[in-house]
Amino acid sequence: MGEIKVGVVGLGWAASGHLPAFAANPNCVVDALCSSKDLSAEEICAMTGGHEATLYHDYDEFLQHPGLDVVDICSPHPIHAPQAIKGAQAGKHLMIEKPLAVTWEDLLAMKQAIEAAGVLSTVYFELRFIPHFQLIESVLGMGLLGDVHFFEIDYYHGIGPWYGQFEWNIKKEMGGSSLITAGVHALDAIMAFANREVDEVSAYSVKSSAEWAQPYEYDTTSVAILKFADGAVGKITSSIDCRQPYVFNIHLVGSAGTLWNDEMWSTQIDGLRPDEWVKTPTAQAESGDVLDHPYPPQIDDFMDCIATGRDSKINFAEAFKTHRVMFAIEKALAEGRPVKLSEMEA
Repeated sequence: MGEIKVGVVGLGWAASGHLPAFAANPNCVVDALCSSKDLSAEEICAMTGGHEATLYHDYDEFLQHPGLDVVDICSPHPIHAPQAIKGAQAGKHLMIEKPLAVTWEDLLAMKQAIEAAGVLSTVYFELRFIPHFQLIESVLGMGLLGDVHFFEIDYYHGIGPWYGQFEWNIKKEMGGSSLITAGVHALDAIMAFANREVDEVSAYSVKSSAEWAQPYEYDTTSVAILKFADGAVGKITSSIDCRQPYVFNIHLVGSAGTLWNDEMWSTQIDGLRPDEWVKTPTAQAESGDVLDHPYPPQIDDFMDCIATGRDSKINFAEAFKTHRVMFAIEKALAEGRPVKLSEMEA
């Protein structure tokens, strides 16, 4: 096919990470923008890498842009679902920022629309494209950890008044929860590495007593325990009230070894000192700033998906699995009890 025409809706923080990646890809062009903002021609060209894209203020009109192939959804969390549904119904391929939705009902409506439309999709769990995740997949694939029975992944990223999204993130209807707005990246990592069905979840949450955290309409730290169908256990922390540098902690424990962030130890490697970790030089997730996230490889991959007709490895169906568990955790928190995944009928 010819040059892929991309339309970006929502020109906030997330879009500032996506737009340079689109501009760097030789097979696509950002041909349409949709925003409440009024932008000059110069501002538009600066965003699109020099292309004179059309600016729309109405989403329905935006979807009718001539030749539009792809909609990149960077709008506020609660709008992801209705915009994705309309985009799918209009036959557009979809690139959707996480979270897919802030309610289970909206997620199910998205699933129905996207499956009915048969469009291609990718969801921005972009950490799946970083070298550290690729290294972990190799370690697991080679059996260096043996049978992994414990998966621990923690997301620590203080989102306070010093952070741009704080003003809207504090609202329940906008942010949803600590897990929905941020920690779902850690949950998705567990789902990717475990690659098995979750049977049951339980969870607890708490809100920081710090004065700056009081505007939050939901608890700012949560911890969830996942029981997998094969008996393995997972643990995920999502903390957006912490006062510390960003940390994305990964700890996998298996019958033949352990991986802890960029260090590991394995009985499958001869000659290792028994009391010394093996350091693996790799690029980890070290920042919550979207400009440091690996959008280019995911965007490049999806442009290739469209050109060749294949679907993304992190398409809607794959991301739905993570979000299903996420909403089971939210149900466990709301009802104060363990929740079986069978209760989340899809």
